[in-house]
Amino acid sequence: MGLQAASGSGHAPCPAHACQAETDRVTMVSSPSCPVATELKQVVAYLAPEIPSLSATFVYEELHAVERRGLRVVPISVHRPARPAADQARLSERVRVLYDTHPARFALGALLSLPRFGPGLFGALGQLAGDLVACGLLKPASWKLAYQFLAGARLARLMQDEGCHHLHVHFAHVPAQIAMYAAALSGLPFTVTAHANDIFERGLLLQRKAARAKRFLTISEHNLKYLRALGIPPAQLSLVRCGVSFSPRSRPAGAAGQPFVLGSLGRMVEKKGFDVLIETLARLRAEGRAVVLRLAGDGPLRPALEAQAAALGLGEAVRFDGSLSHEQVADWMNALDSFVLACKEDRNGDMDGIPVVLMEAMSQSLPVVSTRLSGIPELVMHEQSGLLAEPADAADLARQIARLIDSDALRAQLGRDGCQHVMAEFGMAQNIDRLLAAFALPRHG
Repeated sequence: MGLQAASGSGHAPCPAHACQAETDRVTMVSSPSCPVATELKQVVAYLAPEIPSLSATFVYEELHAVERRGLRVVPISVHRPARPAADQARLSERVRVLYDTHPARFALGALLSLPRFGPGLFGALGQLAGDLVACGLLKPASWKLAYQFLAGARLARLMQDEGCHHLHVHFAHVPAQIAMYAAALSGLPFTVTAHANDIFERGLLLQRKAARAKRFLTISEHNLKYLRALGIPPAQLSLVRCGVSFSPRSRPAGAAGQPFVLGSLGRMVEKKGFDVLIETLARLRAEGRAVVLRLAGDGPLRPALEAQAAALGLGEAVRFDGSLSHEQVADWMNALDSFVLACKEDRNGDMDGIPVVLMEAMSQSLPVVSTRLSGIPELVMHEQSGLLAEPADAADLARQIARLIDSDALRAQLGRDGCQHVMAEFGMAQNIDRLLAAFALPRHG
């Protein structure tokens, strides 16, 4: 830790965590089908691209939180995860995978199952026909929709077999396309949580999905404004954040004279801005500041980032820690003086919404620095709950980080106020309340 952390004023505990843990605590009893609560009456299917994926911890964390509220959750994954979360073995055993067989066998099985849906089949086929015309009959997207209709048939069959009452979907692209046909076939209501590139880059039939859903949810005010601009009625939209439920811990005081430790975590792809952060580190060290950087995560750009660090002569000032399981993240963060995420828009227009890792860092009372992009300023409010720089601007990012390095008081204030803000608006308990209100499940018994 750096000299600035040694004063002990850099990381105040966040009192909001105590009530958070109490709110989420319920009595749980194992059962063969679902290790959750006794006398479960409502059954919700959860669909996402990959469950449990190491890069989408917010999906399975939310899923577990819903189960703690007494619902039974049936987890369904479009694909088998390429990088599964190692600490979610029990969840992995329960997950049903839609695309888990040869495409021809998959299609035949789905076609043979269609008669079981009776009148729902005609309505679903009518939706598909209208969607194919809207997309253009000769376009590849139309052929994919037809295949996703068959995936919807398989999903509908799974939900009927499990006695589901509701379907919730994470991501408004492929999973939502499958879900809307499954809902039409089965007669079940569905809700969607939209995130970022699933609406900005891959917003196929977005208005139709929103109209067919019971409720169309999204994670930021920025997204709500975008969706309203597309003509989706405000009454159909709701804000539900990706909740965070980390517990606070006291931080060890750093020894005097030690470097200031920055950390960043995420998939090593262009939109995360790791290249900008490495350039920023070089600038800070050129100013004579004793600062080092720890990068956690992996991805296609890692070799290029390692080469960049070497070319800038950073040597041991940059440490690549590799992928971390969710249970390792809090310990990793405990070794940092500040967390930085240099988000930017990539060359295809993809960008983050509100990265959950920023929420996790703030819940640990870490002062954070990020960029003015998408919904991030709703979480990291400049000079209130963190500091913001312009995207892809290493000079501005260096200036903001230097402010933290130079001020014990600023680090303490941002750590404390950031924690309070994230737990007040982005805490798991209140966002599960919002989610269940959107489900609007009828009471049984």
